[in-house]
Amino acid sequence: MSRWKTYNPNPKSARVGDCTIRAICKALNQDWETTFAGIMVKACQLSDMPSANVVWGAYLRDNGFRRHIVDDHGQYIYTVDDFCRDNPAGTYVLGIDGHVVCVQDGFYFDTWDSGGEVPIYYWER
Repeated sequence: MSRWKTYNPNPKSARVGDCTIRAICKALNQDWETTFAGIMVKACQLSDMPSANVVWGAYLRDNGFRRHIVDDHGQYIYTVDDFCRDNPAGTYVLGIDGHVVCVQDGFYFDTWDSGGEVPIYYWER
């Protein structure tokens, strides 16, 4: 069974390196513009780029999320798909090297099948 659900809230259906915005849209049930504007405001407050982990992490924290390190359960490679199987309920934003994806109730929502990617940390509400 595939745990991947195609998801792209970008108003032009563009794939423009906006994975952080897309993931947070899903996690917060917001539209793309609202999420983008909120992260831009946070970036201005922190004098950093909107793509910086500290910026979007602060935005998630302000919205009730807490960060955790991924427990790999002793596996050599622990993937997004593994995380979904281990977390069949709840909303999470996973930080991956160069990518961000939302997991909700055991499924990951993305413009591409990122299930084989290795998460480093995650945000949970």
